[in-house]
Amino acid sequence: MSVPAAPDTPAAGGADVGATRGLHRRVWLLALIAVAVLVADVVTKVLGVALLEGREPVALLGGAVYLVLVRNPGAAFSLATGYTWVLTLIAIAVVVVIVRVARRLGSTGWAVALGLVLGGALGNLADRVFRAPGPLQGHVVDTVSLFAPDGSVWPVFNLADASIVCGGVLLVLLAVLGKELDGSRAPDRRPAVDGPATGGSAGD
Repeated sequence: MSVPAAPDTPAAGGADVGATRGLHRRVWLLALIAVAVLVADVVTKVLGVALLEGREPVALLGGAVYLVLVRNPGAAFSLATGYTWVLTLIAIAVVVVIVRVARRLGSTGWAVALGLVLGGALGNLADRVFRAPGPLQGHVVDTVSLFAPDGSVWPVFNLADASIVCGGVLLVLLAVLGKELDGSRAPDRRPAVDGPATGGSAGD
């Protein structure tokens, strides 16, 4: 009498463990990038306030880059000034959404992109919470101006702004390439082109 084969549970369990470990690695990657961006942003802002307060703009690279201290009540690149508390709430919402979707991360590219956006959002959020004139209304410290010392060519920005933009560009690129959050590929939505009937079977 033949003995029925045992179900292949070890292999399935191994696949589940591998998927869980992969998720943990991507979440840690996201967190590491976010923390690195946040720390670098805080350090550059502290140095900017300490070294640039009350000084003329400092020209670098022959005037291609200027270091100048600007306290910005608006969004990235000085947009939406006058809506500081609204921008603070939006930043908090962005952080919450990223933390929630991190549980479904299946793509290293998405982990990198979300880490950049999260770190940048936290960097500017810290300014809005802890800097003057008060909680939820704090002005963000910007220190980099391109091609002009007053932001007339390109709005003055900081490392957090640059991180958010780089993360956003990467997210758009991933979407264009069809890479989903969970690591799968988006289905090709182009309409199928019907060829001439060949008389073949449906399985061909």
